[in-house]
Amino acid sequence: MASWLDGLGSGLGQSLGQVGGSLASLTGQISSFAKDILLEGAEGVGDAATELHVSNTRLREIESINAAQKFENERLKKVCSDLEEKHEAAELQIKQLSIEYRNQLQQKEVEISHLKARQNALQEQLQKAQTAAQSAKLGAGVLPPTATSASYVSVVRHSSGFEGDDMDFGDIIWSQQEINRLSNEVSRLESEVDHWKQIALSSKVQGASDAEQSEMCKLQNIVKELKQNLSQEIEEHQHELSVLQDAHRQKLVEISRRHREELSEYEERIEELENQLQQGGVNADARDDSKISAQKKNAHSLEGGKVEELQVVKDLEDEIRKLNDKLSSAKEENKILLKEQELANAEKIQIAQEYENLKSDFSMLQSSVAEQDALLKEQEKKLQSKMSLPEDVVRLQQALLEAENEIARLSSLNQEGLEKELTSAQHKNENILSAYTEDQNSELSQLRQDLERKEHELNESIAERETLIAELEELDKQNQEATQHMIKLKEQLSKQHTETDSIVKQLKFDIELERKKASELEIEKVEIAKELDSQKGKLSQCSYALNDLHISKQQLQDNVKGLQEQLRKAQECNLHYKNEIGELQQRLKEREKELSVSLSKLTEKSNQESNCQDLILKEREIEMAKLQNDIAANKQLNEHLEKSLSDLRTENGKLVAATEELKQELSDAISERNKVYLEKDAVVEALKVEKNQLESELNQVEKRLLEQAHKYKQTIEELSNARSMDTTALQLEHERVVKLNQEKDFKIAELKRSVEQMEIDHQETKEMLTTSLGGQKQLTELIKEKEVFIEKLKNQALQVKQELEEYMKVSKQQDVLKQNLEEKDRSLAVMKEENNHLKEEIERLKDQQSRSTAVVEPKTLDIIIELESEVTQLKVIKNNLEEEIEVHKKTIEDQNQTTVQLQQSLQEQRKEIDESKFLCEQMNVTHERLSLEKDEEIKNLQKTIEQIKTQLHKERQIIQTDSSDLFQETKVQTLNRENGNEKHDLSKAEIERLVKGIKEREMEIKLLNEKNVSLSQQIDQLSKDEVGKLTRIIQEKDLEIQALNARVSSASYRQDVLCLQQQLQAYVTEREQVLAVLSEKTRENSQLKTEYHNIMDMVAAKEAALVRLQEENQKLSNRSENSSQDMSRETIQNLSRIIREKDIEIDALSQKCQTLLTVLQTSSTGTDNGSGGVNSNQFEELLQERDKLKQQVKKMEEWKQQVITTVQNMQRESAHLQEELHKLQAQISVESDSNSKLQVDYNGLIQSYEQNEKKLKSFSQELAQVQHSIGQLHNTKDLLLSKLDLVTPSVAMTSTVPQLLGIQYSGPQVLSDESKLVQKELEQLKKKLQEKDSTIRALQQYNQGLSDSVTTASEIERKSQEGTETEMKQIKEKNDVLQKSLREKDILIKSKSDQLLSVSENLSNKENENELLKQAVTNLKERNLILEMDVRKLKDENEKIVARCREKETEFRALQETNMQFSVMLKEKEFESHSTKEKALAFEKLLKEKEQGKTGELNQLLNEVKSMQEKAVTFQQERDQVMVALKQKQMESSALQSEIQHLREKEQRLNRELERLRNHLLEMEDSYTREALAAEDREVKLRKKVLILEEKLVSSSTAVENASHQASLQVESLQEQLNLVSKQRDETVLQLTISQDQVKQYALSLANLQMVLEQFQQEEKAMYSAELEKHQKQTAEWKKKAENLEEKVVSLQESLGEANAALDAASRLTEQLDIKEEQIEELKKEGDIRREMLEDVQNKLMNLMNSTEGKVDKLLMRNLFVGHFHTPKNKRPEVLRLMGSVLGVKKEELDQLLSEDQRGVTRWVTGWLGSGAGSKSVPSTPLRPTHQNTFNSSFSELFVKFLETESCPSLPPPKLSVHDMKPLGAAGTDSAVLGMSRRPDTNRFLAPRSAAVPLVTPASSSGHLLMKPISDALPTFTPLPVSPDASAGAVLKDLLKQ
Repeated sequence: MASWLDGLGSGLGQSLGQVGGSLASLTGQISSFAKDILLEGAEGVGDAATELHVSNTRLREIESINAAQKFENERLKKVCSDLEEKHEAAELQIKQLSIEYRNQLQQKEVEISHLKARQNALQEQLQKAQTAAQSAKLGAGVLPPTATSASYVSVVRHSSGFEGDDMDFGDIIWSQQEINRLSNEVSRLESEVDHWKQIALSSKVQGASDAEQSEMCKLQNIVKELKQNLSQEIEEHQHELSVLQDAHRQKLVEISRRHREELSEYEERIEELENQLQQGGVNADARDDSKISAQKKNAHSLEGGKVEELQVVKDLEDEIRKLNDKLSSAKEENKILLKEQELANAEKIQIAQEYENLKSDFSMLQSSVAEQDALLKEQEKKLQSKMSLPEDVVRLQQALLEAENEIARLSSLNQEGLEKELTSAQHKNENILSAYTEDQNSELSQLRQDLERKEHELNESIAERETLIAELEELDKQNQEATQHMIKLKEQLSKQHTETDSIVKQLKFDIELERKKASELEIEKVEIAKELDSQKGKLSQCSYALNDLHISKQQLQDNVKGLQEQLRKAQECNLHYKNEIGELQQRLKEREKELSVSLSKLTEKSNQESNCQDLILKEREIEMAKLQNDIAANKQLNEHLEKSLSDLRTENGKLVAATEELKQELSDAISERNKVYLEKDAVVEALKVEKNQLESELNQVEKRLLEQAHKYKQTIEELSNARSMDTTALQLEHERVVKLNQEKDFKIAELKRSVEQMEIDHQETKEMLTTSLGGQKQLTELIKEKEVFIEKLKNQALQVKQELEEYMKVSKQQDVLKQNLEEKDRSLAVMKEENNHLKEEIERLKDQQSRSTAVVEPKTLDIIIELESEVTQLKVIKNNLEEEIEVHKKTIEDQNQTTVQLQQSLQEQRKEIDESKFLCEQMNVTHERLSLEKDEEIKNLQKTIEQIKTQLHKERQIIQTDSSDLFQETKVQTLNRENGNEKHDLSKAEIERLVKGIKEREMEIKLLNEKNVSLSQQIDQLSKDEVGKLTRIIQEKDLEIQALNARVSSASYRQDVLCLQQQLQAYVTEREQVLAVLSEKTRENSQLKTEYHNIMDMVAAKEAALVRLQEENQKLSNRSENSSQDMSRETIQNLSRIIREKDIEIDALSQKCQTLLTVLQTSSTGTDNGSGGVNSNQFEELLQERDKLKQQVKKMEEWKQQVITTVQNMQRESAHLQEELHKLQAQISVESDSNSKLQVDYNGLIQSYEQNEKKLKSFSQELAQVQHSIGQLHNTKDLLLSKLDLVTPSVAMTSTVPQLLGIQYSGPQVLSDESKLVQKELEQLKKKLQEKDSTIRALQQYNQGLSDSVTTASEIERKSQEGTETEMKQIKEKNDVLQKSLREKDILIKSKSDQLLSVSENLSNKENENELLKQAVTNLKERNLILEMDVRKLKDENEKIVARCREKETEFRALQETNMQFSVMLKEKEFESHSTKEKALAFEKLLKEKEQGKTGELNQLLNEVKSMQEKAVTFQQERDQVMVALKQKQMESSALQSEIQHLREKEQRLNRELERLRNHLLEMEDSYTREALAAEDREVKLRKKVLILEEKLVSSSTAVENASHQASLQVESLQEQLNLVSKQRDETVLQLTISQDQVKQYALSLANLQMVLEQFQQEEKAMYSAELEKHQKQTAEWKKKAENLEEKVVSLQESLGEANAALDAASRLTEQLDIKEEQIEELKKEGDIRREMLEDVQNKLMNLMNSTEGKVDKLLMRNLFVGHFHTPKNKRPEVLRLMGSVLGVKKEELDQLLSEDQRGVTRWVTGWLGSGAGSKSVPSTPLRPTHQNTFNSSFSELFVKFLETESCPSLPPPKLSVHDMKPLGAAGTDSAVLGMSRRPDTNRFLAPRSAAVPLVTPASSSGHLLMKPISDALPTFTPLPVSPDASAGAVLKDLLKQ
């Protein structure tokens, strides 16, 4: 429809334009014709010739005019024919549309009938449902169907009117009636709809819309809250992490420092003890050894404590890692939630857009639904009037009414528009009719007057009627056009109706979808809430985990306290045991005295009672052995007491060390406080720097704003200048050029900003690189220090080796001296074993050195690799930034090209615009400067990169001292690739090699761990096995080892110990340094990560803001361009049309006025003067005026062409601008692609970084595992030591170092067993003592006489023992006092340490709070920056909008001014036309009055007047059109004003928001300043507290120093006491020696007595010894038997296992046997076949054997015989032997034969020849003369030559093989082949030429004939093992040897 209407409009426009042109030409011709006629009348013609001439000229002119009119008539006919064709085409289209409309009407009628049937069905249901009371109303219920049927009939009647193809006027009238009826129905339905709205549905619609909006707002608020919660939680997690990391670092530093201080203290203590040793003599060696052992124990215990602390630290590290993992998981979940929220927001936006689209569609398409709903409403109203509806009908009404409310509105609007159009068309028709009726009346009145006067006027009236008829035809045409317009409107309505039906369905479907989406959104909301709850739960779990950590810490402290209490209890138990042991010793001494008394009595009574004494002596011997055991036990108890004393000394040493530790902790606290102050100062300086940066940025922003303000002022001035210029085409072009320049300036400013941002990014990357370089320098310095340290360690190791070699020499000398003594040989063996152990330990230490270096190197290598990976990542980032710079360069170059193109186009169009050229040149210069600056910056960056490369190269060369070859190769390759300009990425090969190197290092670490585990297991096993042996050896060899230790120089061993301890310390310090470096690097990595994430967030925010700005710019530019272009085109077209039409009117009217004036002048002059000269002058003047007017018309046409050219130029420029827009869009797409690529690269970098982090975590976990394993080893060692210390009473104690070493290797199980054995032995001793008491009581009765003599000696000994016991008790009391004082000091130290810990914790908390405040300040600064950026963006957008609004306002003002001018012009033209009409009427009256006689001229004048009237009518129509167009323009201007108001309101809103944001910022700044002041106050308070704490620390340090001084004094006093005790011990030792001498004397006396007793006891002893030997033998046999039985049991068990395995194998074998049996059966079958074949072969062979038995090879025998005679006589026995060997004669028989004389041989030869006389003679080979010389040679040589000649037969011998026997069967071939293949390769010398049977046959175990050897009758060689490679000569020589 639209295209058809457009075509009609264009065709009509063209035709009307042509008609207008023809009318203009006609008017010009008529005016010229009128002038000529008037001039003819005016001329006075005197002569007939002149009259003829004039008449001829006039005839010619008339003919020419006639020809022109004919031409015009033909052209008009063509136009009419074209219009008729178009009219026919339009009628055809109208017919088709009418047919479609009729079909639609029929469909609607069918639908109405369906609805009626449904209504009837509903009525029937209602009638059924009604009660009997409503039956009276059924009669009224019959009425509606009748009415509906009537309406249906009318509809059918109306539709039948459309059956004809032609549209009549009646159809149009009927359609108008229908429209009126429908409008009435619509108004009625609208009233009903308003009623229903008020009742039911107004609240629902509002509620739905409000609910949807409220839901959207709620969801947005929830999303904001979730984001805020997420950010808060992330910040809290980060703070917690930083706090934990700081605490962990502090703990590590404290532990490492403590360890170092302890080691230094021990070294000092050892040096002091060495000095004391040197001062003290040989007597103090044993004591020093005991002290060294005690100090070693202290060292071990301290190492154990250190290990425990390390374990605690490791546990904390593991927990921190777990928390980190939880944090990372929480962060990932938060990211996922954020992504889901973004998706939900996007979906919400999409839903909102769809909802708005649906609303618009719904509002557009509700008009058509109103008609159907109107019908339904009528039915519902009728039903309501008649009966009450059921619930189902009410529901249907409500559902329909929801849609009807808004549909009614739109239908009313559409119908109002139609009514307005109809009324406007009717008004137009009425105006036209009224105008024509007025004209007709005036003309009729004039004609009536003329008819009364003249008859000629009748013809004129006839002509006027003809013109009226033509006008009526035109009116008919207009009416037809109006009817066509109405039909089109109807068709449009029908189409809209069909479209609304479809769209209503779509709307319903979309509403359902929206409900579903709303439900889905609610579900998502619930899920988000659940996820929030889960995150809160995770946070609570993290807090619980932290609480658990604190609780576990407290539990560990409690455990430590419990262990200390257990130690105290164990000490008390030791004291108790010591008391019991002393009591037992006293009892033993008493019993010994009693025994001595009984012995003396026995000696006196021995002579009397010899028989009974024998028995008693036996018992006494047993008792003596027991007592000796008891004495040994007492010795052990004494040793245990000595050990307890050494333990007490070690505890004293521990207390001294603890005091020193406190001192060092105080110094550490002071140093940490200084560090804190330094860090605070650094932070303050950093904040100052940040403040300066912010101030500089604010200054830059202010400068930018000032520059923009200057630019805007310049643009406003330029616009004002352009406005002040003339309103011509140049002004418009100038304004456009100014706008283009402004846009370019904006683009350039944006580019400058982007360039500045890039510069800032470059500076940041430079700073990052400098920081990384500083870290690398620190690493290199650390590595150098470690290398120096390793060299020192190597030197120390060499010194240790030299010392060891010296010690080895000394030990060899000692071995030479001690070779004579057998007992000392054993001790030497023991010493050698110990030396071997020491060597192994030294080798282990060396291995540990090498391992430690190897471990350190991979750690450093790993650190370097990590740093390199970071450097590569930074390089990648730098490369990405360089690529972005290149992209920006390309964009700058493209913009330069575009500016050059624009300059060219401007130069081609307008060379006059020099200012724009100047500006463009300036812009080019600035761009070039910027590009040059950028190039310089890039060069500088490249230089910096090269410098960094060189530095890296140097550092790598330094680092590559002890690294592996693989690492060097990778470094060289990386450097080569960097020098080869491959700057972008590390190659894959390098990465793979690095990964391989890392894997190899991991494998090495795993192997070392496995070796450590295996060594620890071996050590455990050795310790368990060797403890028992070592204890026995130690008990036996105490004295020997003491002597050896006295000889061995103690200083050398101590030096070894010192060296080893120094090495251990060095290794520990190295490990701590490496750990510190690793922790620092991890911290730096975390900081870099956070900075990188912040930067990327900023970049992402900037990119998002840029994208938004670009989208808004595109939208606004598109809107402005579209609106401005459409407006400008329409206005220009309308203005050009109006100007053309008005020019034509003015020309025509001016020409007519001039002609009328000339006529009046000529008439007046003619009446006055009567002369014709004046008329001719006037005619000439008129012609001149006409020429002038023509010139003016030409000028106007030229101006019109200029306007057209300007419009075309504007169109071209718009095309250029569109092309530029497309280019910019393409550039934007390229930039977006590059951005996406960068994002992909960034994601890859993040993934690689995460992989590196995972690798780091795995390495750290492996490190932790290794440390854990080391800690476990230390724990096991400490446990062993502690158990040894606890259970020492069971082991014999000496003051030597080897004994301590032996004890260190003892295991816990052995010690526990020994403790049990000790208890058992004590119990047995008690029982034995009780038994002895009973026996001794019996003996006391006999031995009272002897007791008196012994009591005196016993009393002396008792006194001495009591003195020693009192001394021991005093020493114990002193020890108890010292222990109490030490415990009190321990408590004081613990309290002080707790106070210190609390103070340090407070300090750390305050530092953490400061860090939190700092982070909050930085976050707020970042937020302020983001808000400032947003404010700037909003300001820019506002300024752009303001500029556009100003441009629009200027355009609207210009349009309003042009409209005003045109309206003034139109009024002036109308006034002129009215004035000309009045003048024309006056002139006509004057002419009528003056020239009554000149009828022809009057007719011409009347014709002209008619044409003028027609033109006036046309002008009025055009004026109406112009007024309509003006009204449209006013409507458009009002719409634009409303838009401007909307924009102003938006501006106001934005300004309000800006003010609100400013206020908010001010409030935030105030709050931040308050917080900063509060923080400063807190800092001041904290500093005061710190000062107070420092004072307390100083006081506590002084107190601790005093306490340590007192403790040192006490230690010195204790040492003096120890010296006294040692002296007392020496005295007791002397007394012991004296007592031992006495004991020896007693022993001599006893020996004398025993000599007497031995004579009596020898016989009994012999008996007892024999019995003992028997019993021992029996026990040995029984033991052997038991061992045999055990071996048998073991063997039986093994055999059982083997039998089980054999059973399993047998079960398998049975299965295999079954398979094999089947195979055997198959093989048997084949064997039977083969046997048959073999039997056939055997038969043949037997036949052959029978035939060849007893035959001898004649040739061979002949040759042998002849050779015998050819040989010399000396060597004939050899030939005979050979012949005998060929014939099978034994050697013995041959010897007998040869030993006899010659006759024996002749007998043998003659007998041999005689037996062969009957054989055939063989022809002898005649001798040649050459053979005579060979007689001198031996027979064997000749025989060999003969055989060699004979071995090559001229003819092949007859073969006897299975191949010749094929006819026997095909199966035989296989066996024969097998036989041939199995046969060994026989030599060709063994096969004679004439042999019928082979001489050598393979032997076989089977009884087959082929396999048996040939019978003795046949001549055969003995079978020899011959290799196939052997020569013939060698074989024959072997034969000769046999």
